[in-house]
Amino acid sequence: MHVVSISSLKGGVGKTSVTLGLASAALAAGIPTLVIDLDPHADASTGLGVRANGKQPIGQMLKNARRVRLQDNVVASAWQSKAAEKKSRTRIPVLDVAVGDAFTGIYDRPDLRTRDLRRLTQLLSRTSGYQLVLIDCPPSLNGLTRMAWSASDQLVLVAEPSLFSVAGTERTQRALELFRREFAPSLGPVSVVANRVRKDSAEHTFRLSEMRQMFGDSMVKPEIPEHPEWQQIQGAAYSVHQWPSKTTAPMLTQFDALLKDVMEKAALPNS
Repeated sequence: MHVVSISSLKGGVGKTSVTLGLASAALAAGIPTLVIDLDPHADASTGLGVRANGKQPIGQMLKNARRVRLQDNVVASAWQSKAAEKKSRTRIPVLDVAVGDAFTGIYDRPDLRTRDLRRLTQLLSRTSGYQLVLIDCPPSLNGLTRMAWSASDQLVLVAEPSLFSVAGTERTQRALELFRREFAPSLGPVSVVANRVRKDSAEHTFRLSEMRQMFGDSMVKPEIPEHPEWQQIQGAAYSVHQWPSKTTAPMLTQFDALLKDVMEKAALPNS
């Protein structure tokens, strides 16, 4: 089970969109996947078309981490039933969700105790049946993000090619190195994804070149371009791979390539 945190220091860069794109690619590839919505805004849960429906959301599970079983409280994504219609009945794809909720906010503070940082790790240690776990983190470096990093094998940092976002990603990397030395020396590779790229923008072209110089081999190709239908897809709680429009075909290729990069890093000896 490979655990990946999708993070950013700056809000509004499309971190949840990248999480949903990866989940969509994993569902299309038949990779059993769990999405953990750790952001108190719970946008990933909304995009995946789920509600708790009597199950404990992730905030309550974190509170009861020693007693609760995560797998008893996950909810099948609405995307899963759509995908099952296209698959053989003997091979139904798996995309489950640990539903997000505002209660997680009690852990999103800078002074979170070390034992609290292990709450998500405790939940995942008793979880099986998934090949991939995607954690959608809040846009901060407070307790929830560090809790996710503690439980992760790999990090994906999302940035727009803009001044403030690039600077925020650099600060995130510095904070990550400090966190790695103190709490997570075995944490694996870090990837930087440029999102919402506009090829016709001179500013974006300049910032992309700057990002490649700053982050080197950590930069993932291809970049994810801005797409006019993306908001509509998420508003309809659809997987991009299931969206009935040929104009999204390039997006499928890009998210498939990003998923391939994630899974190849999962196979590295230090992952």
